[in-house]
Amino acid sequence: MKPNRRWSVRIGVGLLVFFVLMAIAGPWFVGNPSATDGPLHAGPSGGHLLGTTNIGQDVLSQLVVGARGSLVVCTIAAAIATVLAIAVGVTSAVLGGVWDEVLSLFTNAMLVIPTLPLVVVIAGYMKNAGAVVVAIVIAATGWSWSARILRAQALSLRRRDFVLAARASGEGSFRIVTFEVLPHLVPLIAAQFLGVVLYAIMTQAGLAFLGIGSVTDWTWGTMLYWANSSQAFQLAQWWWYVPPGLCIALFGTALVLLNSAIDRVADNRLVERAPRRPMLLRRRGAGPVGAADALVAGEEVPA
Repeated sequence: MKPNRRWSVRIGVGLLVFFVLMAIAGPWFVGNPSATDGPLHAGPSGGHLLGTTNIGQDVLSQLVVGARGSLVVCTIAAAIATVLAIAVGVTSAVLGGVWDEVLSLFTNAMLVIPTLPLVVVIAGYMKNAGAVVVAIVIAATGWSWSARILRAQALSLRRRDFVLAARASGEGSFRIVTFEVLPHLVPLIAAQFLGVVLYAIMTQAGLAFLGIGSVTDWTWGTMLYWANSSQAFQLAQWWWYVPPGLCIALFGTALVLLNSAIDRVADNRLVERAPRRPMLLRRRGAGPVGAADALVAGEEVPA
């Protein structure tokens, strides 16, 4: 891996570890985010590092506690969506036949439905929905693209020798999917998982900003909702809405950097497994090639 790529991976891992530690241990070191014992509309100061809201709530406490809420929602949603994508995409590719046609039709139908309006409609009917309910709604609308990608890759593995040998030995479809196909899809599954996490945190923040779901559960999205409801944008109270927006952007940047690194690893593994062309072997000093190798390489065979 090139040095600049190593730095991108380190930045992505560092940002991700920072936010995970903030979500896990951060709430122990801050006060109650709902407490109203601070000054009103106060900017950053020694007593309140990120200022206070219009009713005296500490913004730093809301930011740290909100990290836990946001990461819980996006992690649950990504886990459920990834399981659904594997169950539908990989299973349809391995089973083939009518199962493949039915599951592919269902996946394609989900792909053509506008995702964000569907999430808004579904979540809108669930008044004061909690974090788990919002995560399930996001997962139910965010698995189809990953399923499509996993199916395409699983189709390329279905005719491999190890899969055919497993079928010939009498192994069932579940065992073939679990022990023969999935191990080869681990990098792709990891990349899809991070992609769904990014989709989930952006969707959850958008829903919370619109006031859909429980606005009393602290997340970065609910911080933006209360800031907008209290006219913090019009009053230029930047310390209220800039930190959560910046956290969402940095967390998304970390996921993009890690996703790119995983894609490169997966591509390198495919290149390493690909057979080398005889012409390349000859150019690298691997010795002369025969007439058959020259024909494969597209060269003229001397008479």
